[in-house]
Amino acid sequence: MTRPCPGPDYATRPPKVAPPPGACDTMAHVFGPSDRFPYADGRGYTPPDCPVESYVRLLDTLGIDRGVIVHGSAHGADNRASLDAIARYPDRLRGVAVVRPEATEDAVAALAAAGMRGFRLSNNLVGAVRTEFLEPMADRVAPFGWHVLIHVDAAAEFVELAPRLRRLKIDVMIDHMGRTRGGDGADSPGFKAVLALLRETDHCWVKLASWYRLSDAGAPYGDMTPLARALIETRPDRVVWGSNWPHPILWDRPMPNDGDLLDQVMGWAGDEAPLRRILVDNPARLYGFPPAP
Repeated sequence: MTRPCPGPDYATRPPKVAPPPGACDTMAHVFGPSDRFPYADGRGYTPPDCPVESYVRLLDTLGIDRGVIVHGSAHGADNRASLDAIARYPDRLRGVAVVRPEATEDAVAALAAAGMRGFRLSNNLVGAVRTEFLEPMADRVAPFGWHVLIHVDAAAEFVELAPRLRRLKIDVMIDHMGRTRGGDGADSPGFKAVLALLRETDHCWVKLASWYRLSDAGAPYGDMTPLARALIETRPDRVVWGSNWPHPILWDRPMPNDGDLLDQVMGWAGDEAPLRRILVDNPARLYGFPPAP
């Protein structure tokens, strides 16, 4: 039996400062309802049902207009739960799919028509498609304008991955701040490889997400601040934010409040111009939302 996950903190605190119009949360998962969308056999965790209605309530409380559903590994490669969520809120939601290496061009085309804008590879999640399939899958999705979301197990993997990522002809989103831990620091080889990808290419991006999980200091996660600010200062036009709601696989740490997390990322962004890039302009460009007012 897989280990059950705790649910999110549903007592969401609104952010202290309202985000700009058109703001986007670029990383959330919907799970279930499991009687309609069963969880996959062999999964690494079992979440509670966290349907799209609960996620939209979170967005409304935070003042976030748009969201991106990154398909959760608890559902394996069966994207139906995520596709159903997007279909119910087509103007508000986009998605990142799990795509098997043997998927046909027609299958990718159907996902693209349904609102998917990328696919995820993970070296961390049980049952996931790993980065060994990077190049052939990137070639397959390139005609659809998709990006690849890269989820590693440890930041040091980017030292060897970086040359492969540089050569790709599609956009690359580095997930979870490159999985750099607070104790690793900004001078760690993996984080320096991520910074170099941002600085020296135009197709590599990074997502500010899950720092509450990566912090070695614990709340309020001050050891993650130098890392976040280094990413923003290096390439504010290639940084986005993701809540990672409902925070699956958080077994051994207190559940964060999403209002607090949004406050923190807005504090890291600082001025209005980089904040608008991170929350509005960059996601609109990558996920195909119309320009915000």
